[in-house]
Amino acid sequence: MKGKRHPVGPGQESVWDYPRPPRLEEFGGRIRIVFNGKTIADSTNTKRVLETSHPPIYYVPPDDIDPECLKPAAGESWCEWKGVARYFDVEVGGERASKAAWYYPQPTPDFESIAGHVAFYAGPMDACYVGDELVQPQEGGFYGGWITRSIIGPFKGGPGTRGW
Repeated sequence: MKGKRHPVGPGQESVWDYPRPPRLEEFGGRIRIVFNGKTIADSTNTKRVLETSHPPIYYVPPDDIDPECLKPAAGESWCEWKGVARYFDVEVGGERASKAAWYYPQPTPDFESIAGHVAFYAGPMDACYVGDELVQPQEGGFYGGWITRSIIGPFKGGPGTRGW
């Protein structure tokens, strides 16, 4: 591990206690995403992926997303754990964020319950919330984790973690 592990307080989780390979779990809290002044996703039925050194990534079921805001984007990427990811641009009222969301159309067996669920990069959005807390995006343009007060690092992609 690069950098010094931050101390964990009451009600907090350290990303250094998350597993590798990652774990998928149900998340019953509320997730809300706002882009160009419009709430485009609002769910209490999400899943989150927890992986060593990364803040959680939340996957929103398609029924809880405004389908008009998602536009298929070119390209794909591959995750050794989840398989092939495809991307969406997010568009609302003429404002567009390129490749700001992704999904796994046919994930690997351990992650099949997120098939079609969509994850969003927090940075390009106006706001992303876990409960009522505004999240901070994980640093590094490739990473999509959401940081809240209850998640402790250091995080991959953040200060002092270059070269991980």
